[in-house]
Amino acid sequence: MNEFVQHHRSTRPNWLWLLIGAVALPAVTVSGGEYLSGITWPEPPIVTPGKTDQDPPSDAVVLFDGTDASAWQGADRWRVVDGVLIAGKGMISTQQTFGDCQLHIEWSAPLPAKGSGQARGNSGLFFGPYEIQILDSYDNTTYFDGQAAAIYKQTPPLVNAMRKPGEWNSYDVIWQAPRFQDDGELLSPATVTVVHNGVVVQNHFTLLGDTPYNRPPRYKQHPADLPIRLQDHGNPVRFRNIWVRPLKPLEGKRTAPAGIREQ
Repeated sequence: MNEFVQHHRSTRPNWLWLLIGAVALPAVTVSGGEYLSGITWPEPPIVTPGKTDQDPPSDAVVLFDGTDASAWQGADRWRVVDGVLIAGKGMISTQQTFGDCQLHIEWSAPLPAKGSGQARGNSGLFFGPYEIQILDSYDNTTYFDGQAAAIYKQTPPLVNAMRKPGEWNSYDVIWQAPRFQDDGELLSPATVTVVHNGVVVQNHFTLLGDTPYNRPPRYKQHPADLPIRLQDHGNPVRFRNIWVRPLKPLEGKRTAPAGIREQ
């Protein structure tokens, strides 16, 4: 960008600069060469996908496969019946802790449906103190930032993708944990993407803090890795096929300046 453009760009509307760029500034093309980033990357590890999109890939940590609930603390007051984990008394938490991750979980609201609003098929999926709502939102109106797939008390889902009571729903979640400075100040907030029954319902949403019922959200310093939790809200919500993949970025090393290598 030339000096005139750098000095004056902020004073003109974007549409005008698009016109100026189209008329006055020739496009820059590169021919006869290859762009090199100068970064040497490690080879991405090989992961074998599951037989279906719902099955755990080879690097997943299986949290419930229908046999027992040993991956969870407090699950002695929940029940495992016919390969399904049924919500009982008290919240349960994973034995392991997780930070940035991909999580798959399937859940089903009770049939016949009983109650209305928040009293119908209510549970919750928590990453530490941050909740993605689980609720029977099929033909059941409640406050929108408290329906199924909402980030509780922060934002509704983009759409309502619920299946009927008794049918199985799936959440596929990409979770990025918040980070804090040593003095407790927030360095980067949590973000989440949620796919509900194959439909994107949260698109890289930035959380405002935790998700309590009775006060505004806020961040309080904690480790990046925390237990994943499932909530008891007095309804026998059923769960199956729960697995998680910790996510770690590939770390490249700059070994040369970026530039064009002539052919």
